Amino acid sequence: MIKNYFIWTLGCQMNQSDSERIGALLETLGCQRTDVEAKADLLVTVACSVRQSAINRIYGKAGIWAKQKKTRGLITILTGCVLGTDKKKLSRVFDLIFDINDLPKLPELLGIDDKLIRPIPDGRYFNIEPKYENNFQAYVPISNGCNNYCAYCVVPYTRGREQSRPAKEIMAECSELIKQGYKEITLLGQNVNSYGHDLTNDLSFPGLLRKIDEIPGKFWLRFTSSHPKDMSDELIDTIASGKNICENVHLPVQSGDNEILKKMNRHYTSEHYLELIRKIKQKIPGVSVSTDVIVGFPGETKKQFNNTAKLFQQAEFDMAYIAQYSPRFGTAAYQLTDNVPKKVKQQREETLTKILKKTARKYNKQLVGKTVEILIESQKKEKLIGKTKTGKTVVIPLANKQPDLIGRWQMVKIIKAQSFGLMGKFLL
Repeated sequence: MIKNYFIWTLGCQMNQSDSERIGALLETLGCQRTDVEAKADLLVTVACSVRQSAINRIYGKAGIWAKQKKTRGLITILTGCVLGTDKKKLSRVFDLIFDINDLPKLPELLGIDDKLIRPIPDGRYFNIEPKYENNFQAYVPISNGCNNYCAYCVVPYTRGREQSRPAKEIMAECSELIKQGYKEITLLGQNVNSYGHDLTNDLSFPGLLRKIDEIPGKFWLRFTSSHPKDMSDELIDTIASGKNICENVHLPVQSGDNEILKKMNRHYTSEHYLELIRKIKQKIPGVSVSTDVIVGFPGETKKQFNNTAKLFQQAEFDMAYIAQYSPRFGTAAYQLTDNVPKKVKQQREETLTKILKKTARKYNKQLVGKTVEILIESQKKEKLIGKTKTGKTVVIPLANKQPDLIGRWQMVKIIKAQSFGLMGKFLL
């Protein structure tokens, strides 16, 4: 009999959201969650296949668990984003590997009597009520899978084609969260902008945002991730006019060179991207814009990288997540020669980071002396850490013993700005 379960989650917010639903289902079966791996008799890995390094970590863990099975009762499960080739290899060391869409079948796969489980509507894993990580922030998936087939990405091969969740289900989940007092909701999808394309007579993504924004109550509404080819004027206007929608847009560019973008199968140009940034900043006052970018994509020349650096200077991002390209088996780009030396990739990352620090500090400095509202997310030693509605991190030193403020909105005055963070103090 399974008593305690442990979930090891790698990768993105979607995997974190999936873990919340896995945990909820296991607890309906009478299992208890433990954060101590050694105390668990059921170990669940929610895998990420974006980087080979993440898969290598799973192979390493699986080897350790295989040895532990010789001395104690242990069941190991693998789900999440896993390529078929990895599933075949890892099936030798995991007791059970299943597609996340098959989560409702988990009791049957484990051989557990599930007669006491409340029926899952339509048998879809999205309809499992999740066990949220905390009581003030929640991830709400609106779609699963992707149709874009970017050359460097495995998601279409691990999660399949894009499937949108009916708007009424999303609305119901969001309404219940707001009713329970949740203060921040983040809508998730591999490409939220294309939400609803596969549904008949349902809402578009801007329409969905507007409907959620109209739910009574005060809350912050975020979403990730957006694709530039699907970022419409309607969506920009919806963000600008929403009372609860956060003025924070994450728009992955991946490269500033049109030839590289074509090789990446991204379906937009750097000119189109910069026009989107211009519209976003013009229509949404005080907006913060972040991005993802890959340096050293196969064949990327110095001139092509310089185009990316130029775009960084023109776009003036508040934040960017810069990745050095690494080959990933199963992607289209894996067939290309990884011919940019590691040292050059490192130099290119440092160049973009230098530009980013300058633009991020520029916008952060504009907040010094201003009073802003933040949502307190955590406490580390004598410091509280929160985020503004625009997604900027604020650290507040604690001078005296404060009541528990985690999960609350607070007004703070910004007293100092750095490239990747702000320092504030509570109003007297």
